[in-house]
Amino acid sequence: MTGDGKRRRSAVPASRASRLLRFGLMSGELALSAAAATARQFSTGKRLDLAAAILTPGNAGLLARRLATLRGPAMKVGQMLSLQSEEIIPPEFRNALSMLRSQGYAMPDSQLRRVLGREYGKGWERRFARFDMEPAAAASIGQIHRARTHGGRELALKVQFPGVARSVDSDVNNLASLLRRLDFLPVTLDIDSIAAEAKRQLHLETDYQGEARNLERYAKLVADTPDVVVPRIHRSLTTRRILAMDWMDGDPLESLASEAVPQATRNAIARNLQSLMFRELFEFRFMQTDPNIANYLYLPATQQIGLLDLGSVGEFPPEFTDRYRRVCRALLADDTEGMRAAATEIGYIRADDPPDRVQGIIEIIRLVCEPLSHRGPYDFAGSGMMGRVRDLGLSVAMKQGLQSPPPETIFLHRKLLGTFLICSRLRARVNVHALIERHL
Repeated sequence: MTGDGKRRRSAVPASRASRLLRFGLMSGELALSAAAATARQFSTGKRLDLAAAILTPGNAGLLARRLATLRGPAMKVGQMLSLQSEEIIPPEFRNALSMLRSQGYAMPDSQLRRVLGREYGKGWERRFARFDMEPAAAASIGQIHRARTHGGRELALKVQFPGVARSVDSDVNNLASLLRRLDFLPVTLDIDSIAAEAKRQLHLETDYQGEARNLERYAKLVADTPDVVVPRIHRSLTTRRILAMDWMDGDPLESLASEAVPQATRNAIARNLQSLMFRELFEFRFMQTDPNIANYLYLPATQQIGLLDLGSVGEFPPEFTDRYRRVCRALLADDTEGMRAAATEIGYIRADDPPDRVQGIIEIIRLVCEPLSHRGPYDFAGSGMMGRVRDLGLSVAMKQGLQSPPPETIFLHRKLLGTFLICSRLRARVNVHALIERHL
């Protein structure tokens, strides 16, 4: 937000040519920065370290700023990279990219009016008793506006940035090319498979009529869950590029991280998020896979969690969830052989992996699943788990080598990690062990 209470405005580059040009300029800036860092290494007599020359906080800040103005799939993939790379990207680089999870430029009013006119037709203003031109929020794919129908219904309209749906494939391809140049990383990335899965999910996220169906389906799944609510859809005002849903008043989860909020309240919210995540995986087999803290509200009047975004979802076949159920059972039983067998079925362990690599992968799984195996309330913020996972992952990668996880697990990992980070942000203490046992 700017000092006058309005969001920063920046026109979204909508054509493929303009987006390609932005990518080209960004690559050039990164290359020049890396060249300068390499020259400094030579001048001081240091051994050439290409990784250190590229993965600098300055380059990460540059990348984040450029992706924030591009918006769309490029910014979304940058957000995913900031969350998914605990074992791959240096902490300083990842932390700089994390600004993409909160950074949001809005469209200029002229561009917004063109989008609304294209979707609703000439005289679109007459559809509403009130329409707030100042967005209530702006993210990677679109921005939110508050409106009121002539019948008095308060709505949140998610208006998609122009051109982002058409740019999914090209944006992901451009970012994949950048990742291919990072061949000095200690983890072997299956770039093609990761890119294909990212494209599949991002095409779903840019289809707002599909998201409307997801919201309606999810509302039925949680109908017996009094702690969770999703907004109703306004069908006549929903198009492929505009999603119309009920406006929900509540407190951002970020605001509940304050010590002024009772510990019991923070614990209850985190417990509901953890419980919901397990139900999504093992019971619904239908999961919201974008656990950005901004996608949730806390409704103090009813003590409910409001889930605002179902653009990114995963639907899992029974055999997929059964494999995770088996690995959890083996973990809680301290059955190393059972963990190895289940991890092999999932694809974390490959048939030709040497024993020391297999052991390293099992150690990583044990550490990542620490909240599940811990007896009693688990202190998310005080555990220091993320740092320990990073250190162990890098140690295993450097000594034994690691392959990237199966592509079909990418968005599940995003959900698991993002939910952990929210609970950590809330400084919650939850008996996760008791929650997972119900599903095993």
